[in-house]
Amino acid sequence: MAQIPENHILGGHALIKALTDNGANIAFGVPGESYLAALDGLHDVQDTFRFITCRHEASAANMAEAYGKLTGTPGICFVTRGPGATHASIGLHTAFQDSTPMIMLIGQVASDQVEREAFQEIDYRRYLSEVTKWTAEINDASRIAEYIGRAFRVATSGRPGPVALALPEDMLTQLCAPQQSIAYSPSRAHPGPNDIAALQDMLEKAERPLIMLGGSGWDESSVAQAQTFAEKNNLPVTVSFRCQDRFDNNHPNYIGDMGIGANPALVERMQHADLLIVLGARLGEMTTGGYARLKVPVPDQTLVHIHQGAEELGRVYQPALAINATPQTIMPALLSLTIKPQHGWKENVSAARASYEAWNTPLPNPGAVQLADIYKHMHETLPDNAIVCNGAGNYASWLHRFYRYRSFGTQLAPTSGAMGYGVPAAIAAKIVHPDRSVIACAGDGCFMMSVMELATAARYNANVIFLVFNNSMLGTIRMHQEREYPARVAGTELTNPDFVKLAESFGALGIKVSQSGEFEPALETALNADKPTLIEITVDPEAIAPTATLSGLRTNKK
Repeated sequence: MAQIPENHILGGHALIKALTDNGANIAFGVPGESYLAALDGLHDVQDTFRFITCRHEASAANMAEAYGKLTGTPGICFVTRGPGATHASIGLHTAFQDSTPMIMLIGQVASDQVEREAFQEIDYRRYLSEVTKWTAEINDASRIAEYIGRAFRVATSGRPGPVALALPEDMLTQLCAPQQSIAYSPSRAHPGPNDIAALQDMLEKAERPLIMLGGSGWDESSVAQAQTFAEKNNLPVTVSFRCQDRFDNNHPNYIGDMGIGANPALVERMQHADLLIVLGARLGEMTTGGYARLKVPVPDQTLVHIHQGAEELGRVYQPALAINATPQTIMPALLSLTIKPQHGWKENVSAARASYEAWNTPLPNPGAVQLADIYKHMHETLPDNAIVCNGAGNYASWLHRFYRYRSFGTQLAPTSGAMGYGVPAAIAAKIVHPDRSVIACAGDGCFMMSVMELATAARYNANVIFLVFNNSMLGTIRMHQEREYPARVAGTELTNPDFVKLAESFGALGIKVSQSGEFEPALETALNADKPTLIEITVDPEAIAPTATLSGLRTNKK
């Protein structure tokens, strides 16, 4: 290395200092030659800043996104140019749709090679504009602290989301004077007194109020305050798609989730509410059943929409009252209210809860493994703070319906519907919380999209329990295929490895479950194992959904 003038540092070292100045102490990534100077900067802080080497950039991005979900602070991801960034873009898309704070740092071609279609060259400001809140390129090493400080603030302010910064290779090797940073603090919207007064007036006039919680921006305190507010005022609470940990599912005021395959009685209850208070959720396609559960643009219900992103208020649904606030800033104000409940509110909550209890009762499915019973056992066995992760696939419909989340920060699942998410998310969760039980649920198709990260789990002693539901097909697509084109199967069948042997080859424990009675001892073994554990669960292909079978879909279509 060339001698560095006194009081100057490499741009790559300045980058790492700017990250640590803003509180970052961990990053997930796949090393690349385009950011060697930044890796060199990490060498000097490896005792206080962990770099988790992943086996695929998509997994690195998913781990960073999961970190952002868990902590509320930006997950940091390093990837190299071209193929590295394109692989990792799935994590940006998930972070964007899930409103998760995240910063992706991308190696870039040297500045003297730009616009020549150099090796692996991409203009990220154009390429990533649809999946980030802000994408920029740092061309001057003396401005690194400025860009990084802005990245943290953009990622966490308003509606949180991902930021991407391209790092030209020669910029990282430039010499620059040390730069000063002030640690970021997110800008959070607060409700005004008129907002709160108007909301109170609407509540006191309502006969059938309903609260929906969701989105990001929550913490343990705001969730606890939401629960106190609901029970104090006899208000029923539902949650948006894959936001089931925003309210204790065992709480008597919890009445179920408004996700894919929601309880029809719950959907009807929402449609017959005269006041719908949506706190944090965007009211996206999955929560609204393709925008059909609520009328567009003006719902039949009086809608109060509370969201941290001002641009989301009135985007699809026009609210009678729009409040730009975060869950953390509005909950203390709501908790201070003294509401005069209308007659029948308490009975309404009890009836809605009874409907949820009935919906949550396990149903039988074809085959020797009863999936609902597995999740019921997990709910009864796992501690309240266990973290359960999943990607996309029909296997998750049993998880969402029959497992109960009891505390905040225990559900990691992509509202973007990305396959391959659960495995890396669980590994990140276990690295962040090594003392907590972490379960990754995946179908065989979903699992194989990130199977290589078993090596990452083994390397970092991330003793995750991986549940692989194996029905030898892409279940969700097969379900749609059978519904639309019965018995014309094409492209959805899978050939799988021996998952037990595969796990063992990575140094993990492998267990196979072929009937329901084998799951309980398998889970107990996994919880006590001092290594990652994979439990392969054989699923009858007929068990395509909690209330549907493959043959039934074919018959119904005919």
